[in-house]
This record gives sequence, structure tokens and C-alpha cells, in this order.
Amino acid sequence: MSLEFTAKVGQIPAYPVAEGYAHAPAGGDQLLLLASNETPWPPHPAVIEAVERATAGLNRYPDPASSVLRRRLADRHELPIERIAIGNGSCDILLAAATALLEPGAEMVYAWPSFSMYPHLAAMTGARAVTVPLDSKARHDLAALARGVSAATRMVIICNPNNPTATALEVDDIDFFAAELPAHICLIVDEAYVEFSTLADPDASLALLARHSNLVLLRTFSKVYGLCGLRIGYALCSSEFREAIDRVRQPFSVNALAQVAAAEALGHQDEVARRVERTVVERLHVQQGLAERGLETSQSEANFSWVSIGERDERSLLDALARRGVIVRAGGALGAEGHFRVTYGTRPENDRFLAALDEALA
Repeated sequence: MSLEFTAKVGQIPAYPVAEGYAHAPAGGDQLLLLASNETPWPPHPAVIEAVERATAGLNRYPDPASSVLRRRLADRHELPIERIAIGNGSCDILLAAATALLEPGAEMVYAWPSFSMYPHLAAMTGARAVTVPLDSKARHDLAALARGVSAATRMVIICNPNNPTATALEVDDIDFFAAELPAHICLIVDEAYVEFSTLADPDASLALLARHSNLVLLRTFSKVYGLCGLRIGYALCSSEFREAIDRVRQPFSVNALAQVAAAEALGHQDEVARRVERTVVERLHVQQGLAERGLETSQSEANFSWVSIGERDERSLLDALARRGVIVRAGGALGAEGHFRVTYGTRPENDRFLAALDEALA
């Protein structure tokens, strides 16, 4: 006999991981990993030193309240500490929000294609997912999202900038949308890539928290801070939301090294500014290179490009890149066949990608 799992397990999609590692070039050439929107630069040296010091205390559980990190985030964002939630990556907060807010008979609304974790939330809770197409420029269509809201809606998610299309909305547009949304519906604005956007200051959306009690701003240390390997994110939210998600998560869900690393990383905003500047330079370089090759991209406000390949076969093109040691993310796995998503690396890495692309297109 085999194990009997709940029906919802079969409804939860597998998270789409990057493919192509099996096609790594022979001869020991290093894979160029441009599939997961990681920063190409390691953590600040002071962050690494802080983590190394913290390893001496690994025989103890981490602070269950993430007190030091929450206090530093509260000071930086000028919010009460009760309005700061910490998670094992921002995905942890999304999953906890779904557990706390969704159930059979409830609905959640989000645009598609967007972050690949969103389909998990309805599937794991038995709620109904209402997906809304992006507009012609691969941006969130807020009017269409509003039409998707019903009496059963408990949660609306806006990914801004959007993953995988890299497009972003103005803060004023989100403000207007939030004002029209019933106050009992949780509005999560997923800002994992907000530091890379040039539309406004990354902290411009903080003003919305004072006007909309149902708003959650979701952020991460994985991207611009370079802490993907430690998995830590946070939410700026109401104390009611924080208390609810803390109730449904396991104790000690955020490890000690991640807490230390994030707290130290916050003290190096000059490094964040340098990384953003370098990323924007590489964004212009890659976007121009793709245009010169006749490939259309959406307007990127993130650290990656969303590339349309027209009538070309997506699988063949990505396999050709992988054989040359360049790994990008397939559009079909992200909700839109005929595309791929490529993360910006350093200038040598980006030039290697463009050279491999020339060969793959040929």
C-alpha cells in the first residue's frame, strides 16, 4: 500500500526551478547562473564577519522574536516594532498569510504571470485563485484586478516590480487602488525588487501604510543585499497581521545567522546604493544588447529582463544557451511560453551571455 495524501497536495504546483544544469559545457567551464535573480556580488564583508562571529552560538536557538533585526527595521522605516514581521524569506510570510487568511470558499486575486509562489497559496488552503492577465505592456492592470474582487475575496497581491516581467507601477496608482479596496481585504504589495526601481524612491510606498490599515509591504534581503543563501525577508504591516502570521508558523522559524546578517546588512546602505547603481548600468547594457539582436523586452525596473523570443522555439533556445554554460529561466515555467527571464550579472558575465545568445540564435 502507498501513503494516502490529502487531495490538496495534488493541487499544489511544483515550484519551477531553473533547468539546464545537465547541459553544462565540458572542460570544467563554469556555469553562468542568470536564472534566479540573485545579485552577482557577495554580502558586504562586515556581514560575513558578523555571521562568522555568530557561529559560536549555534548551540542555542535563535531569538524567536528577531528582536534586534525588528528594532533596526523599525528605526529605519520609522514604524513601531510591533508592525515589523520577519520571515524565513518573504515566501515564508506569504505562506503564513495564506494560512491565516484563506480557507475553502475564500478567494485571492493576483495578476498572471507573476511570482510563481502565488498559485501555491490558494492550492494549499483550498481557496479559489482569481488570476487577471497583465496589460499589453506586461504590467499589472489595476482596473482588471479591481473587477476580480468579490464578496469572497480575502487577499489581493500586487508584485511591484513584477516578477517575471520586471515592470512596475507608480506608487500613486497603488494608493488609489488600495483606497478603493474594502478594508477587510488584505492587500499585499510584494516589493522584493523595489530597490532596483527608478520610478520612485524605494521608500515612497511607506507613506501608504499610514493610509491603509489592510496594507502589507513585503520585502526581502535576498536580492539587493545578497543574502539568498540565508533566507530572510520581512513585512511592514499592521500589528494584527504580524500576530496572526506568527501564530500559524513554527517556532524559531528564522535562523540565528540570517538574523545577524540582515541586521548588519541594514547598516551598509552605501553598499546598497552602489549595487543599485551598478545594476542599473548593467540593465541598460543588457536591454540595449537584446534590442540590437531584435529581441523585445518589457520595461525593466528590476535586476532582470523579460525577453520575448517571437516564433523561436523556447526549449531549443534555452538548451543552446545551457550547452554554452549560460542558465536563464524558461518563460513557459513562469506562465508565458515564448519568453525567457535573464538576471543581470557583472559586465563580463553579461557580455558572455550576449555572446552565447548570438551563437544560440544563429
